[in-house]
Amino acid sequence: MPGHCLRAAFIVCADDDGSRRTLADSLAVIEAAGLPEGHCARRHAAAARAWLAHDAALALERWGDIVVDAPRDILALVCTHALDFRLGRRRMLCDRIARVLPAWDASMPGYASVLAMYAFGLEENGHYRRAEDAARRALALDHGHPAAIHALAHVMEMQGRAREGLAFLSDTESHWIDGNGFSVHLAWHRALFHLEVDDRAAALATYDERIAPAHGVSALADASALLWRLELRDIDVGVRWPSLAQRWERRALGGLRPFYAVHAMMAYAAAGHAASAQQIFALLQGIAASASPLLPEESLAGPLCEALLAFIRRDYVACIDRLHHVRDIASRCGGSLAQCDVIHLTFTEAALRARQARLARALVAERAAQKPASRFNRRLLARAGMTMPAPA
Repeated sequence: MPGHCLRAAFIVCADDDGSRRTLADSLAVIEAAGLPEGHCARRHAAAARAWLAHDAALALERWGDIVVDAPRDILALVCTHALDFRLGRRRMLCDRIARVLPAWDASMPGYASVLAMYAFGLEENGHYRRAEDAARRALALDHGHPAAIHALAHVMEMQGRAREGLAFLSDTESHWIDGNGFSVHLAWHRALFHLEVDDRAAALATYDERIAPAHGVSALADASALLWRLELRDIDVGVRWPSLAQRWERRALGGLRPFYAVHAMMAYAAAGHAASAQQIFALLQGIAASASPLLPEESLAGPLCEALLAFIRRDYVACIDRLHHVRDIASRCGGSLAQCDVIHLTFTEAALRARQARLARALVAERAAQKPASRFNRRLLARAGMTMPAPA
């Protein structure tokens, strides 16, 4: 039974919609085994069964109950962490891990993973110093732990420590560059650091070498997110947009989260694939009709897709209007704070291009306050006719 529980956790954590048949087979084995009521494997199967039925909230509740009863159940803990993230429950990303920390110590296998999850949760809640400490403690136990490397990269991204981030990813590259679930995404972080220091050529090289050739819907999302940031900087990416749009078109989006539909829309809008863009809207309308109440990610997706299309049409006023409607939930886009930042970047760039000076200054000031060390934010301040505010 442990193997089937492990397979279920792997599929759910990977958000692998294409492996539903495999998951169903594993659950059938567990359910047919005649295990007693309350057996750990039966509880895992019940949680995974809820996910299979597209009820992520119920799956999270069931795995969460396991974590309360068995705080050292690493599979249940990893699943709750993944689902807290996707459901936009940022506070629980750190609080749920904090609940179990007293049951763990450095002598136990898996403790580095617990610390890495805690580090990411702290970072997503703005506790950067504590997040960095937790990530470095995890790396002291396992110096190549990809999740700890990822959490620390997020801290450096959110604090504008781009050159330090590039050095850190270079120093740890052998541990994350191949053969794990963070390979493409950490390459994406590397590209963001390159953009922060205005090394566009290096960002594009990272895209071509590490992101574009990768498979899977998460890799496609990272590809769209990077090219869109280049689009916002008015950087010509050549045939990359049409190529990426074609790859999205070969991917069935039904059953996937709206987060991925939005990233597909980036490619369709930029490549001018109007028919595919309309299919995205039809997909989102179906989600809106079937989901009650809507998650923030689901409420955000439609207006955000409309804003992306408006931006490509250079109708910056319409782009601003659509983003105004969802500004209060933009930080819960279904991804990390770094991923959701693409919404604020689009909003800010649209305000600058629309010459809405007051709005542009407000948005740029907000960015500069959150990340005062950012060179890119200093350039935005200059475009808005502002100077970096004095430290508080």
